[in-house]
Amino acid sequence: MDNETPRTDPRVLRTRQLLKNALIELLEEMDIEKISVNRIAERAGINRVTFYLHYRDLPDMLERMADEMVEDIYKVVSSHPEQASGEEWPLLESLLKHIEANSRLYKVTLTFRHSTIFTDRLVKLIEDMITSRLARQGGNPESAVQRDIALWYGSAALIGTIVKWLRRDMPYTPAYLARQITLLRSR
Repeated sequence: MDNETPRTDPRVLRTRQLLKNALIELLEEMDIEKISVNRIAERAGINRVTFYLHYRDLPDMLERMADEMVEDIYKVVSSHPEQASGEEWPLLESLLKHIEANSRLYKVTLTFRHSTIFTDRLVKLIEDMITSRLARQGGNPESAVQRDIALWYGSAALIGTIVKWLRRDMPYTPAYLARQITLLRSR
């Protein structure tokens, strides 16, 4: 029994999903500065007091949504078996499929103009993944590139590509984009 996680009441999950969907809709329509708790609650079809049962305020809601985003991506990445061949594109394809399936969320959160909370969390996750991969491979002692610069470049290039892909309404399939990114990284 110790290993079981407490089960969250389905009504709580439903309300949080309503609030999250309401915020996403509002972010598609207006800047974050114009969004209030009242607007979110009204759009979700709940009262303001119910919002405060789940979140302290809008920044708290954004923080928790960013945490959930990172957890979801981490689950996708960590559930993917290590490729014996060393090819990275299947892992990247799984990540891109997840982003595609949740494109409304990622489109509004990663292209935020006045808040970098989601991008910053994603950068940190990708940097951790790159660091972990380098550690498993024993690093590259022959590389003349400073480690932190390699991390900055690798995470910024991947996130920048994902953001452009989302902004252009995902013109390529996750499989195709994953292979293209892998080809670029191998050069």
